[in-house]
Amino acid sequence: MLVTPNSLARIGAVALMFLPPAALAQQRTLGPPSGTVRIEAFSIAFLGQGQVGGGTLAFRGRNYPISVGGLGVGGIGASKLTATGRVYGLRQREDFAGSYVQLSEGWAAGRAGKGRLVLKNNKGVTISLDARRQGLQLASGVDGVVISFK
Repeated sequence: MLVTPNSLARIGAVALMFLPPAALAQQRTLGPPSGTVRIEAFSIAFLGQGQVGGGTLAFRGRNYPISVGGLGVGGIGASKLTATGRVYGLRQREDFAGSYVQLSEGWAAGRAGKGRLVLKNNKGVTISLDARRQGLQLASGVDGVVISFK
C-alpha cells in the first residue's frame, strides 16, 4: 500500500469508525507489546495539518522499513517529529499497514517539544508513541495516518 492522496482521502471515513476514548486506551488493557516502532516525520500545520515521513517496525525479530503520511485538523507551525513506541495487538505483519486514527497532544518550541501519540487501526493494532518535535508548532486534535511498507 503506497501513501497517496487517494489513500489519505480514505482517512476521513476510517476516522468516523473510532471514538477518541478508544484511541486513548490505557496500555495496561492492551496486553503485552507485540513489536516496537520508530518514526521520523515532517509536519506543517495551519488549522489543517500535513505529515510525511518513514521509520522502522521491529516485529518477531525482523525490521521492516515503513512509510508514514497523514492529514489532520488543528495546529499551527512546522516541525520535525521523532517518535518511538510500542505496538499492541499485531498478530501478523500485514495487519500493521493501513489507515490509523491518531489522537495527539503536544507542542514544539525549538528543540524542547514533547508529545504523546496513540494510533489505532481497524485491524486491532494500537501504537503508543512518545514523540519529540523540533521546530515551532502547536498541535492538537484527531488526525488520520496511513502507514505502508516500503
